[in-house]
Amino acid sequence: MAAKATVLGGSAKDLALDAEVFEAEVKPHLVHETIRAELNAARRGTRGAKSRGLVSGGRSKPWRQKGTGRARQGTIRAPQFTGGGVAFPPGMRSFDVKVNRKARRAALRGALSHHAANGTLAVLDAGSFEAPSTKQAKGVLEAWGKDAPVLVVAHEDEEAVVKSFRNLERVLVTVPAELEVAAVVWARALVVTESALPLVEQRAGKEASA
Repeated sequence: MAAKATVLGGSAKDLALDAEVFEAEVKPHLVHETIRAELNAARRGTRGAKSRGLVSGGRSKPWRQKGTGRARQGTIRAPQFTGGGVAFPPGMRSFDVKVNRKARRAALRGALSHHAANGTLAVLDAGSFEAPSTKQAKGVLEAWGKDAPVLVVAHEDEEAVVKSFRNLERVLVTVPAELEVAAVVWARALVVTESALPLVEQRAGKEASA
């Protein structure tokens, strides 16, 4: 059975979806690897601590080498002193995990296909939003009746749609160029505008027709 999506905001009808993108096999291991890579890429990795060479002070020996009855010390910047440097301190690092483009696209197709198969994917008629209206956007989602959180994918030029949905609770608005697998999996329902749908398909690996 061909995948279909409900059209919101316009006439009550179903829209046939491209089988190449929305009827793909779901491969959990690729979805997991891609989400892990996306979340790791968002980590800044700016943690750090000072080694003994970066701590200020302690240029001379704290006491003479012999005759004090205490262990010999060369500097109060050593790790055993309070306020001294850290032995083997953590530094800036990158958490990036490499995932091939082919695997990323397969993971996105699998996530989109999961929504299509479960009836949690809808296509929004952006023409019904002549001006930004959070009340209208809320009414569209309530009429659809799907559980939150909801991910809305809109074209960059559809300013009225973006402003209408972005203030709703548990609704995330993004554009096709920034669509990630983690967001698709996080959402219980997915809404894509008609003009953004071809761009989503292209991001998922479908070649653009000449």
